[in-house]
Amino acid sequence: MILSKLFGKKTFPRGIHLEEFKDETNAKPTRRLPFAPEIIVPLAQHVGKPAKALVYKGQQVNRGELIAEADGFMSVPIHAPVTGTIKEIGLAKTAQGGKQEAIIITTSLSSGQHIIDSEIHQDYQQMSREELIQAVQNTGVVGLGGAAFPTHVKMQTPEDCSIHTVLVNGCECEPFLTTDHRLMLERIEDLLHGIRISMKCVDAPKAIIGIEDNKMDVLHAIEPLLPDDNSISIKAITTKYPQGAQKMLAYSLLGIEIPSGSRSSEAGLAIFNVATLAKIGALLPKGHGLIERIITITGDSLENPGNYLAPIGTPLRYILQHAGFKGDEAGLILGGPMMGTPIRSLDVPITKGTGGVLVLDERATKRDDILPCIKCSQCLQACPINLNPSELGLLAAKRQYDVMEEQYHLNDCFECGCCSYVCPSNIPLVQYFRIAKTLNRERHRQDG
Repeated sequence: MILSKLFGKKTFPRGIHLEEFKDETNAKPTRRLPFAPEIIVPLAQHVGKPAKALVYKGQQVNRGELIAEADGFMSVPIHAPVTGTIKEIGLAKTAQGGKQEAIIITTSLSSGQHIIDSEIHQDYQQMSREELIQAVQNTGVVGLGGAAFPTHVKMQTPEDCSIHTVLVNGCECEPFLTTDHRLMLERIEDLLHGIRISMKCVDAPKAIIGIEDNKMDVLHAIEPLLPDDNSISIKAITTKYPQGAQKMLAYSLLGIEIPSGSRSSEAGLAIFNVATLAKIGALLPKGHGLIERIITITGDSLENPGNYLAPIGTPLRYILQHAGFKGDEAGLILGGPMMGTPIRSLDVPITKGTGGVLVLDERATKRDDILPCIKCSQCLQACPINLNPSELGLLAAKRQYDVMEEQYHLNDCFECGCCSYVCPSNIPLVQYFRIAKTLNRERHRQDG
């Protein structure tokens, strides 16, 4: 039965095949990262309104305690990642540059601080959809694949949409990251609980776990534990970047095309990352909040690369020290090299949306000179959603951002970086597109 799944695997048109660097971490069991002396917890770790602090300077907090409440439906609460004392509530550096409000906690070294006491038991099978969605919001879980979109909002599907399938994204197509790979091997029960919760929330009769065919050990591990009624299945699809993007995943698994400007729910789909659902499956039945996540720490000049269970808010400086960074100079990326965020400060903390910390030495981060476009069309052949990155790049150079949006479907770009990767002229196309979209959003706000 498994052999049949190795033949005829579907994929999406275009995209790129990347060299992978997963062997450094994908076979190592997940380890717990020791608690840092100081934890920085930003109030804005998700799409939507930041959480509102409930604590004050000098207050003692216990691990798992609610320290910031959701500010409306498009927001999520925040829980204390460690037991300790509130040092201050003030501005802290962010990965994007600048500063934002954060709760800074001095970690207590008292015994028993890592224990979360809770007598709450929530039977999700007995809860209504409305109760479940509220319970998901209470966990503080957002999209852990990097998008950080509040998961409970995603589960509140429009009344005019009928969801027939939950797609569970286990592709993890970034070439260095293996956090989802390890999670799917080590936390299968949590994942299956989370999938069932999501199916009830969106009223879907079936779910499909999609993995790339470089993770066949995951298929072998999960398949024997799937329900006999075939309501949950797992399929291996071709390893190609960006296979884990929503439109690509829908096409590869089901042959469904999500049209430009449409949501996945309009196509009858609800799509979630495996880490997101595994966290919901682990936290919701116990009434706990999200306080830690698995991250991949990998790259150059590290003595201890691997996957680590780390408290939300752990500073990068502490992470690199624990991973044994021995280099003199390096480029740091939160996430993967294709869609991650380059950072300059070691005082930036990991957040709910951080899937990895990538260290690249000076040679790997050196950029070649940017040359004029030679009209080679490689970016057109690579773009997974069939845009014209070359023309968009030329329009960006002329600052014709409105034309990019209105005539060349700029907003369909999800910034996968395929075009920049294949460009022989080293044109940072995806960076141009990010700037254009940011300026267009600002223009729309000003226009009212």
